[in-house]
Amino acid sequence: MADAPIVMHRPSATGDWRVTIRDRIIGLADSDHDLIVFLEAACLLDPDRLPDDPRWVE
Repeated sequence: MADAPIVMHRPSATGDWRVTIRDRIIGLADSDHDLIVFLEAACLLDPDRLPDDPRWVE
């Protein structure tokens, strides 16, 4: 889904993922926990449920 507002990009050479929200880089995640921390910091509701929803996360 190309229009998901949250994107976990392909792993880098170090194995972590660049995470963007609406095309803005918010950090590098090396685990699902890191992604959830980023989503909490962005004040999104139910951050632990969003990664499983393809409408939100690609």
